[in-house]
Amino acid sequence: VQLVESGGGLMQPGGSLRLSCAASGFTFSGYAIAWARQVAGKGLEWVSGIYSDGRTYYARSMKGRFTISRDNAKNTVYLRMNNLKPEDTAVYYCATDGPPFHLRDGSSWYVRREDFGSWGQGTQVTVSS
Repeated sequence: VQLVESGGGLMQPGGSLRLSCAASGFTFSGYAIAWARQVAGKGLEWVSGIYSDGRTYYARSMKGRFTISRDNAKNTVYLRMNNLKPEDTAVYYCATDGPPFHLRDGSSWYVRREDFGSWGQGTQVTVSS
């Protein structure tokens, strides 16, 4: 299993970025994918998740600003982030083979690395003027 994130970078407040998570080594279309982020020195905060059937869920502070989607033909999950804020600065990771997240919709949820079977290497997002 391999997950590779890309698309991070430096963005001004109010700007937008689209992150990508390219997957390989497993039957991508059958798996849920989650995004989580980590600020230096803090825990892993769940951001969003998408099930194999396309159902999507978001943490409270991302609802209305972030959009997760998947393209099974490209084995890729995307995270579109709009109206970025300085507090969105973090390393963003995608992960799979983890606990269900539909009951976490609209909540604040911190996860552990061992909760998910596979993680990508992460991509840095910095929001600053």
